[in-house]
Amino acid sequence: MTSNPGRLAIIGGGKIGEALLSGLLRGSAAPGDILMVEHYPERIRYLSERYRVRVVEIAEAVQACTTILIAVKPQDIDPLLRQLADLVTDEHLIVSVAAGITTARIERGLPAGPAVVRCMPNTPALVDEAMTAISAGSRATQEHLQRADELLSAVGRVVRVPESQLDAVTALSGSGPAYFFFLVEAMIDAGILLGLPRALAAELIVQTLVGSAVMLRDSGEHPVQLREAVTSPAGTTISAIRELENHGVRAAFLAAIEAARNRSAELGRAADAE
Repeated sequence: MTSNPGRLAIIGGGKIGEALLSGLLRGSAAPGDILMVEHYPERIRYLSERYRVRVVEIAEAVQACTTILIAVKPQDIDPLLRQLADLVTDEHLIVSVAAGITTARIERGLPAGPAVVRCMPNTPALVDEAMTAISAGSRATQEHLQRADELLSAVGRVVRVPESQLDAVTALSGSGPAYFFFLVEAMIDAGILLGLPRALAAELIVQTLVGSAVMLRDSGEHPVQLREAVTSPAGTTISAIRELENHGVRAAFLAAIEAARNRSAELGRAADAE
């Protein structure tokens, strides 16, 4: 069997691997275009039955596909690289979504010289609304970046950044959904405090968040302009904004996202030192 540039192998059938698989199949890919590699029997059965894709051994996947998407946990990367080292060639493209694993580390583990592109998606990939940043390794060309861009575009938007910025990207958009969920949780609690049923408070806040996000994305206006449009003189909104500022919410967000960036960098250094 020879490799096919139109086929994709996904190594790792966990949450992110499944999200990418399902997004590709909702797009233009057919089950026959994708091979999965997974070692947990229950996941093999699940992926085979739900998505009608073939789950194969790693050697068959690498031989059959030119593009290899690595979607394993960071602690599993070294055993995987040892397996791949004797299988891949310089004709392969390795697209990695393994958190904290640098392109340099993957390149060191694969001396045959495949191109490597590192990606940082986020969990809205599950609903085709991901924000993904991609970065080129030392061997990756614009063509390789374009292939990775097309692949990740199946589950949302893609931007290209230098790898040196990926820790900041991780802190901002990789962890970002958790910040919004945390905010929604607090606002629902506030609705309950004010006497609203939980279900109603949740419905009000979730739709408000969705609508606000669409306005921000599609209006082209700065968030300050949109906020000011809601903030009448001596009104309810400015009273709330004053309390948020008094409690240092803006400063807390700055500190929190900076802490996430620092932790991402720390994890990356620890991973490279292993």
